[in-house]
Amino acid sequence: MKILFCGESFPEARKQLDALLPNDEILAFPPEKIGPHIKEADVVVPLVTRVDETIICQGTFGLIQQFGVGLESVDIEAATKHGVRVARIPSEESGNAASVAEHAILLMLMLSRKWNVITAARKEGTKVPWGSPAGQALRGKTVCVVGLGGVGRELVRRLSGFEVQIITVDDHPGRFVPGIAISRSCSLAGLQESLAYADYVVICINYTPDRFHLIGEREISSMKPGVFLVNVARGGLLDQDTLLKALRSGHVAGAGLDVYWEEPVDMGHPLFSENVIATPHIAGVTDVSYEGIARAFAENMRRYASGEPPLYLANAPASPRAIKPRV
Repeated sequence: MKILFCGESFPEARKQLDALLPNDEILAFPPEKIGPHIKEADVVVPLVTRVDETIICQGTFGLIQQFGVGLESVDIEAATKHGVRVARIPSEESGNAASVAEHAILLMLMLSRKWNVITAARKEGTKVPWGSPAGQALRGKTVCVVGLGGVGRELVRRLSGFEVQIITVDDHPGRFVPGIAISRSCSLAGLQESLAYADYVVICINYTPDRFHLIGEREISSMKPGVFLVNVARGGLLDQDTLLKALRSGHVAGAGLDVYWEEPVDMGHPLFSENVIATPHIAGVTDVSYEGIARAFAENMRRYASGEPPLYLANAPASPRAIKPRV
């Protein structure tokens, strides 16, 4: 089969698959150059590229398989209409959720311990008093975890060891983490009220179009002065203009971002002149995560090639496109 990656980012993903799928051809092109290669693809991997009805109609591929969780760039309705299956790799099964949760804690700790102040002083050769600056411990603080899916649950498990108070906000209010005490749990309807209690807010929730700027002006204004805000979910969930204003005023003390309103993001944006720890969408880019995702991805390629339904489908076309016969 020919597997087309719609982008050249995340190169380690393709290296993992080369070893697992030696009989398949893995192609990768930047988004603006995928057009001529759509017709030859059996499987399309969107990454962060928009796969809409135009692209779907240009090809004969029968499967859109994400290398990971996010499907916000895929027109699932159009795919279903044209008989194209769409699948993802759940984060908990692959180890991705654990990796992202670890990264969220890394961002929290870097903000707490004033990492930007330390690195700026070192870069400028500034002499600072030994034992300075004083940081903030997580112990005794309140953390609001927005989204209790795979990443959120893994984050809550890890946060419990830091002796913090945990608040959860979720679109499935019945979800919980076995053995972990949650101080307060509510639905999305209670988001603003819950944010008011938090010293740290971590965005982990899945992105859908109706959640564009879920954390906007009303939500940020309801947070405590001096709050730290972390986003390891999707950039569209957070209003970057409102965040910039809040950072400049000091209402938000700092932000840890691994995802952005556009990717790759322009690092010349004024937001990055504030107290922001910025990483290039690498929260889930670890050995454990990539190995787990690659294994699940390869299994779905095997299933698809043999005529079996792929696992972890996000749709169910009435008349799925058949795989093209191998030459």
